[in-house]
Amino acid sequence: MNPKTLHYKMPAEWEKHERTLLSWPVQSSMVYPDNYKEVCGGYAELVKAIAEFEPVTLLVNPEDEESLRPIFAGHPVELLPIPHNDAWLRDNGPTIVVNGQGERAGINWGFNAWGGKYSPWDLDDAVAPAVLKHLNLRQFDAPLVLEGGSIHVDGEGTLLTTEECLLNENRNPSLSREEIEEHVKNFTNVDKIIWLNRGLAGDETDGHVDNAACFAAPGKVIIQVCDDPADDNYAITQENLRILEEAADAQGRKLEIIPIQQPPHAQYEDSRLTLSYLNFYFVNGGIILPIFGGEAAETDRLAEESLQRVFPDRRIRTIDGMAVIREGGNVHCTTQQIPSGR
Repeated sequence: MNPKTLHYKMPAEWEKHERTLLSWPVQSSMVYPDNYKEVCGGYAELVKAIAEFEPVTLLVNPEDEESLRPIFAGHPVELLPIPHNDAWLRDNGPTIVVNGQGERAGINWGFNAWGGKYSPWDLDDAVAPAVLKHLNLRQFDAPLVLEGGSIHVDGEGTLLTTEECLLNENRNPSLSREEIEEHVKNFTNVDKIIWLNRGLAGDETDGHVDNAACFAAPGKVIIQVCDDPADDNYAITQENLRILEEAADAQGRKLEIIPIQQPPHAQYEDSRLTLSYLNFYFVNGGIILPIFGGEAAETDRLAEESLQRVFPDRRIRTIDGMAVIREGGNVHCTTQQIPSGR
């Protein structure tokens, strides 16, 4: 039995949330552990921004619980002690599915730290079951490795992903493309997968779609684009645009495509930072948008204006997107929505 046979489906992210889940950073797992204080400041800003719109449950390692309690006093933030290795809950947390009666359950995907890049990951692989036990939700164990940032759904039967990530041999080497597609369809209950080829340059997740493109509504896709032929993202985003222009969704609709200009190229030490406005997060009545400042001030403004036009009824709440990006991700990567149900 799987979610599809039992008529559960993965809701669109913009549907009403009960709350948002995040995990607190772990210094020992960070690529740049000297940035721990700055990263924690960015997480605190993000948690409080989300809490302006909906309750937050923050997973903390038990030894951090007491020191964090004063930081979030007065905010609708619950601290939940669950041991974890890393703080990218979008990728190792559960995906919540809902049936027609509003009953919820959770998908426990396999997790191997983005193809074995960061060891250890045993605690992170155990986070989803621990969260589902806390929420008292039925658990579906998926027979494949998959991170939540690698998929995005429209709530009406269509899913966006990239071949670079989902078909990468470092995730599910024993499964064929057809087997992976069947598992994804069965566990999210979609009928159509739109396969982009690659994610953005420098993305150490092997091309998560949540940096490259996302649904704004059924039949409507936002994509980050690059107009500089000398930039690695030019060929990537032009190809993704072509794929989307030629695609139809599960309902047979041609897609309306909304381009957002990428921020200027930025480096940290020897690595390109994967700056993306598409790594925003839907909250009840709003959007949490990372912006980057400095040379990106103009594209920051354009991205905010574009999203406000697309979502006129939502408040665009910007936060400092540079605070956590050196660790490899941003707002969407840190969050996991718990959709409303009963």
